[in-house]
Amino acid sequence: MQQLTLNDVSMDDVRRAAAEVLGVEAESIPDAANLIGHGMDSIRMMRLAGGWRRKGASVTFRQLAQEPTVEAWHALLTAGRTLPQPSAGRPPVDAGAPFALTPVQRAYWIGRRTEMALGGVGCHAYLEFDGVGVEPERLDAAVREVLARHGMLRARFLEDGRQQILARSPWAGLTVHDVASAGLDEAGRHLAEVRSRLSHRVFDVAAGEVLDVQLSLLPGGRTRIHFGIDLLVADVASIELVLADLATAYRDPARLAPPPAYGFPQYLEDHREWCGAPGSAGSPLAVAREFWRERIPGMPLAGPSLPLAVAPQDVGQPAFSRRSFTLAPRAWERITSRAREFGLTPAMVLATAYAEVLGAWSESGHFLLNLPLFDRQPLDAEVAGLVADFTSLVLLSVDVRRPAAFAERALDLQRQLQENASHAQYSTLSVLQDLRRAGGGKRAGAPVVFACNLGSAFVPPEVGEQLGEWSWMISQTPQVWLDHQVYRTDAGVVLAWDAVDELFPEGLMDAMLRSYEELLLRLAGPDGPDPAADAWSRPAAVDKAGA
Repeated sequence: MQQLTLNDVSMDDVRRAAAEVLGVEAESIPDAANLIGHGMDSIRMMRLAGGWRRKGASVTFRQLAQEPTVEAWHALLTAGRTLPQPSAGRPPVDAGAPFALTPVQRAYWIGRRTEMALGGVGCHAYLEFDGVGVEPERLDAAVREVLARHGMLRARFLEDGRQQILARSPWAGLTVHDVASAGLDEAGRHLAEVRSRLSHRVFDVAAGEVLDVQLSLLPGGRTRIHFGIDLLVADVASIELVLADLATAYRDPARLAPPPAYGFPQYLEDHREWCGAPGSAGSPLAVAREFWRERIPGMPLAGPSLPLAVAPQDVGQPAFSRRSFTLAPRAWERITSRAREFGLTPAMVLATAYAEVLGAWSESGHFLLNLPLFDRQPLDAEVAGLVADFTSLVLLSVDVRRPAAFAERALDLQRQLQENASHAQYSTLSVLQDLRRAGGGKRAGAPVVFACNLGSAFVPPEVGEQLGEWSWMISQTPQVWLDHQVYRTDAGVVLAWDAVDELFPEGLMDAMLRSYEELLLRLAGPDGPDPAADAWSRPAAVDKAGA
């Protein structure tokens, strides 16, 4: 294998790379400035670490996070340590041949089986867009253009646990519900029925059914688009790409970029080579496996032990419902400003507040929290434009048994995330299997999730201009109890909880979400005259009143 070096990288090269992921001018970043104060977060640092490792640098996400400055990163990159790089000239992967599932895809695929506890559901996102005058023929044609552009939107999932990209999508075409001449009450009943039916739909992924778009024509020229996608083929960033392409194709198909030449099958093959073999000393996979196996003895076996109304295995057909609130821009700016004072990313502030609320209701204060990372590695120039599920999962071991100042707890969890995410090459499913063996066969699981997407607007603005404003969403994931999702909109930061209501006592989720909102508003509040009264400098006070 060829050895590459980054000894010639200049400080300005590092500054430009950081500025590019931050979306700012390079000149605005001083050499010694803490980049978290400029908006740097975990996902962006992982993207940079992956790109530099691809070029040969022996640098990890954890190292970047320990001292996030241009000058410190330049010193790391020019220290002379390099990684072996894949040889050029390897034959390309056959894009039409069956290929293996990722660990996360496999978990989704197995979890949807009806015999699994909280199974019988797809990993599915459903969104609605309310507009005016959307034309059925143009929308149908736009969907077909998008299906043709992205291979994984034509994927089918085989009985042997592999996936295959089809030459053509089996999508039957746009379903149009015409209630334009109906009364408002009848139209409302129609929309409620369609939402109920489509929001918890389980796609026939074995037949290649992974995306559907339907259209309701409503009184007064109003329209509603019903958009459903199986998360076997798309992570959050991929849904953004699909929606942006759909808006572009609807406006003018000629503006849609040609299909990427580099596909997901080739990415997975390149990623496997990049990770190396578990038995190869010093390979990223071998190092990650050793890291996790050293930590297994001190890890809890399960997620938070929340009060339950029924056992998970006794839930017949899981049905998720959504609760949410929005932090207004001013409150969010206050939180991000205070976070930077402590060297915290805003996402870790939210994760810590979530963990404190979970811990307040959990029978045990020591539990696992499941964090999806959308960490597509820049193994090719076209990776950023691929639609696929690049998700990896990282476990956090949360321990709220000992009182700690909120900022101290958040810093501890942030350091743990940085360390754990640097060793994500060893899958979380493998970690859970190791935990189960270490626990004498007791079931290990992490059914409570924190999924944060603050890097960009979840729904691109062109979607609202062409297709309608995003008005509603829900997601579901097999074997998950509670999924907390975070994303930005024009109105602020939306914090949504998708939960299986049947699992929990009536009112529990409402009370927990209310306490979570109150805690965040305290963190967004002004400093008091006494530092001891500052919500960041004292233990989180989670109000369980009304529970």
